[in-house]
Amino acid sequence: MSLIIQNIALHFLTKKEETSEVVLRLGPENSDFAEESTKTANFVDGLHAIYNAKGSKAYGSFSSMPSEGDAARFIDLMESYLTEQQNFYDFSVQAANVLKNEIEKYDLDETGYLVLCHYEYMGGRYLLVAVIPVSEHYSVDGELNISAAQHLDTNKIQLAARIDLFDYKDNAQGNRYISFIKGRAGRKVSDFFLDFLGCEEGLNAKEQTQTLVQAVEDYVAVNQLDASEKQKTRKDLLNYCKEQKASSQDVSIQEIGKVIESAGSEQDFYQFCQTQSYPIEESFPHEQAVVNKITKYSGYGNGISLSFERSHFGQDVVYNPHNDSLTIYKVPPNLKEQLMALLESNANDDIIE
Repeated sequence: MSLIIQNIALHFLTKKEETSEVVLRLGPENSDFAEESTKTANFVDGLHAIYNAKGSKAYGSFSSMPSEGDAARFIDLMESYLTEQQNFYDFSVQAANVLKNEIEKYDLDETGYLVLCHYEYMGGRYLLVAVIPVSEHYSVDGELNISAAQHLDTNKIQLAARIDLFDYKDNAQGNRYISFIKGRAGRKVSDFFLDFLGCEEGLNAKEQTQTLVQAVEDYVAVNQLDASEKQKTRKDLLNYCKEQKASSQDVSIQEIGKVIESAGSEQDFYQFCQTQSYPIEESFPHEQAVVNKITKYSGYGNGISLSFERSHFGQDVVYNPHNDSLTIYKVPPNLKEQLMALLESNANDDIIE
């Protein structure tokens, strides 16, 4: 396992039903907790993987605005730990109290287990801060007695942020060393969680990725590539971005220039981007969902879901805008089997009637 835990703390935030008071229950202070067992390592490794897999993230940095009154700022608490002015557990307790105050201020029901973990992975150093919701599950014993218990529902995590400590140290004026989950159902991450961190949004990964996709489309058009060359270029970009996402690495415009080289063109893709002055970073964390659309068309509505490779459009898939119809040739075999069975079933129903 390439993930190394430096420190970890776990605290629990809940609300009293009768008063709605937020109660903070502190976890144990144990300097050896990070090395206690492989269970802890597997837990953090799983949490790291789940966080990486979240497709919709935003990026930002710590706000330079001072805190209200005498309230402690997360960045100051974190700095006191990083500079060894206090230990990790004390830092985690103070941070938990800041979060408790934010929940009370907004009168929210966002409670669960607060996890703070300082760890290293693939040469990077990170601080992960997350609130993990609690779910109930049921089990049956040998006597067929049903019992209920609670568990950490890491798959439903929505309140989470990760600070790239190397980037924060080397580029404190940057706008992307903090990443965080945007939120559910189109919501931005809850305001209280950003306030708790003192984070303000900076780099927009979705806009950067959309600009990248448009630049690639402009590049293949300017170089007058034929249909097969265009599709190959798009797939090369898609495969590169998938590899970068799998390894949690940024995409690089210079690297893409090497990946999608066009034979006979006067400029490679990197030079083309510089000439055209696209508003795009040299490297940035991308949104894979945006890149996926470069080789496929898809849509859903009125009970119909459809997706097909871009290269099929105009050949195996033909759209008629005059009557708003779509004709599909070369029906996929598994779909054809279902359709034939449906036709046979309908024919039998007609006979019975």
